[in-house]
Amino acid sequence: MPNNSSYPLIIKATNLKLTEEMKEYIHKKLSGLDRYFAKIIEMRVEVEHDPHHLKGNVYRCEANVKVPRDLLRVEKRTSDFFKSVDKVKDHLKVVLSRHKKKLADKQRRQSLRKK
Repeated sequence: MPNNSSYPLIIKATNLKLTEEMKEYIHKKLSGLDRYFAKIIEMRVEVEHDPHHLKGNVYRCEANVKVPRDLLRVEKRTSDFFKSVDKVKDHLKVVLSRHKKKLADKQRRQSLRKK
């Protein structure tokens, strides 16, 4: 599976048989997030199907993004596999951008203290 990003993307499926289309979709959506935070070391994605849930078929997508000295986690549940992956991608954009800003602010504060 080609990965257009600089970090490994590891996919795990629970109670679900991943088709090639599903794997390609996850790679297409979740690779390339290093434009929001360049120092991504690794991304682990777990997708799960829960047919016994009270609300019917529920798909859970969870992404654990390893960055230097931290682990960022996003989890979404929807009634559609593709929607859950899309929602994780959208939330990861926000989380990675927020983390990048937090580190930049911290570095700026430290440089101001040194003056």
